[in-house]
Amino acid sequence: MTDRFPPISPEHMTPEQQAAARAVIDGPRGALYGPFVPLLRSPELMGAAQQMGAYLRYRSALGTRLSELVILVTARHWNQQVEWAIHASLAAQAGIAAAVIDAIAQRRPPPGLAPDEQAVYDFCTQLHERKRVSDDVYDAALRLFGERGVMDLMGLNGYYTFLAMVMNAAQTAAPPSPAAPLPE
Repeated sequence: MTDRFPPISPEHMTPEQQAAARAVIDGPRGALYGPFVPLLRSPELMGAAQQMGAYLRYRSALGTRLSELVILVTARHWNQQVEWAIHASLAAQAGIAAAVIDAIAQRRPPPGLAPDEQAVYDFCTQLHERKRVSDDVYDAALRLFGERGVMDLMGLNGYYTFLAMVMNAAQTAAPPSPAAPLPE
């Protein structure tokens, strides 16, 4: 599989691409990698995406542990190897149990989820599989996270779906990772 949008060397970037790349590098990510490599072809889109992503990944109402769980469920749904390679280790560092990560990779219901993790898992799974969320699953999330938290939960699912679609279509190669690749 050939990467359709490989990295652009700085000397071949337009001024708009250079500014967009600098914004990502100078932000919390610290480097231009993953979805931002193909997105650099549309600097304005990349800028908007990275701003949304910086909020959702680093400042969402759900916090890091639950955000990483959302990212894993989304990566698995889209068979997105880059997201998985980056976020499986981050999820473990944030407190998601190895058995949960493995179950998601194997498309099995995860064992022993905490109540907030179960609410996130159910919400994400229904949203991806059914394209909507049942009242009971929505109500459980609302009770735990409030309206802002539920909105951020929806935003995380949508944002990481967007990135998965970009990287799947671009055929972005996964970086080296301690996490095993997702099984096909």
